[in-house]
This record gives sequence, C-alpha cells and structure tokens, in this order.
Amino acid sequence: MTNDEGRKPEGTPERSPKAGAGVPSGVDVNWPKRNSVRRKLAVVARLLRGEPLELVARETNVTVAKLTEWRDRALSGAATSLKERERDDRDDEIARLKSKVGEITMDNELLYAKIAAMEGKRPFAHRRSRR
Repeated sequence: MTNDEGRKPEGTPERSPKAGAGVPSGVDVNWPKRNSVRRKLAVVARLLRGEPLELVARETNVTVAKLTEWRDRALSGAATSLKERERDDRDDEIARLKSKVGEITMDNELLYAKIAAMEGKRPFAHRRSRR
C-alpha cells in the first residue's frame, strides 16, 4: 500500500512483488494445470481401493467434484469395455459370406474392365442378317 506520493507508509513490511498474486494460501503454485492419463488412473485407483475422497482430494490438490467425475468416467469406460457379446457360429458364417461377396464383386469389376478394354480396341461390328 502506498500513499499519495508513491511511498510506503512507515512500518510496512517488505513483500515480494509476486507474493500472493491471486493464489489462495496453501495451494502449491507449481502443481500442473493439466493432469496426465497416468496420474488420473493412479488417483482413481486410490479411490477405488477405498481411500477417503476428501483425503485424496487434499493430497492431490484436485477438487472433490473433479475426482468424482474422473471416477465415474473410469467406471463407465470399464463397463463399456466389458459389454462384449460372445461369438457364435453365425459370426463365422457371416464373415465367410462377406469374404465371398468381396471376391465376387472383385471378379465382376475385373470382367467389366476386360470387356471395356476389348471393346475399346475393336468394337463389335454390326452385321446385317443373312436372310
């Protein structure tokens, strides 16, 4: 705080110009703004092991809401990955038939290309009937 002449009042303690510049007390300024997937997984694993949410939030300097969001997203992703249906004989038959359709389609395309090449060299002559 300064007076009108730009000088500090007497008895004012010296402070660094950056001290307390918008940072709440007790917050680690060097903490990363973004969290890696590896760090998020480690934090979620702690929560899933049963550690208290508030304790993990305090130690990792992440809000309780953000930790809850991470945990919910991890659980929904795990549930989605486990929703796998069992393969049966129909799947093998479908795969075989798709392969066969692909082969037939390729053969047709090659035949059409061959016909176009043959007609391009010498088109079929129009003949008159011999009656």
